[in-house]
Amino acid sequence: MMYAYCRVSTERQSLKRQTENISKAFPEIPGSAYFCDKFTGSTQDRPSWQKLLRKVKTGDTIVFDSVSRMSRDAESGAALYAQLYAQGVTLVFLNEPQCNTEIYRKSAEESIPATGNEIADIYIEATNKVLMILARRQIEIAFEQAEKERLDICKRVKDGMRAAQIAAAERGEVKTYGAQPGVKLVTKKSTAAKEIIRQHSKDFDGSLNDIECMKLAGCSRNSYYKYKAELRAEQA
Repeated sequence: MMYAYCRVSTERQSLKRQTENISKAFPEIPGSAYFCDKFTGSTQDRPSWQKLLRKVKTGDTIVFDSVSRMSRDAESGAALYAQLYAQGVTLVFLNEPQCNTEIYRKSAEESIPATGNEIADIYIEATNKVLMILARRQIEIAFEQAEKERLDICKRVKDGMRAAQIAAAERGEVKTYGAQPGVKLVTKKSTAAKEIIRQHSKDFDGSLNDIECMKLAGCSRNSYYKYKAELRAEQA
């Protein structure tokens, strides 16, 4: 089965360019196989992404417009790539074809075979290891670049906010950004997850243990226990 994954960071951004690029390259992917998020790429805890990960299996293919759509965190992105590769899932990146898993697998399959000569085989084994290290490093570099882009964007936003605050101060005004102190950010995702936990966790009104409930809610371990603590505080 072939799937497509598209992501933008905010609600204001459009997914159109990514979906068009993928549908043009792979018209055989049905609309029902497109998974899309409007969520930051610095975390893997994204609703549609987590749903796709639970659905995908060995032999399936996931197509991305670029590696930054999969992850903008180098460490977790490279680790997830390795995990899906080991699972037998094919990953295709339109903008970085050198990172496609087929390139990685081809490097492994084309390893130089042993000759039976002890000295020659030592050199062959070392050469094969170098080829695999280079392939892995290519993947890591791509995710590192995606993370650098994210950090650069964050810096530009902060610099812009700071410049606006200075300009406002010079005019005798006060300009603030972000949530006010003591105000808790509530999102549709957190509300839905907390409702699932309230209904199904055995610590509240349900019968599921933490691992089962965490999977059902589709949230990370940290988010899950944070939501549980908030629910307990609400009850108190």
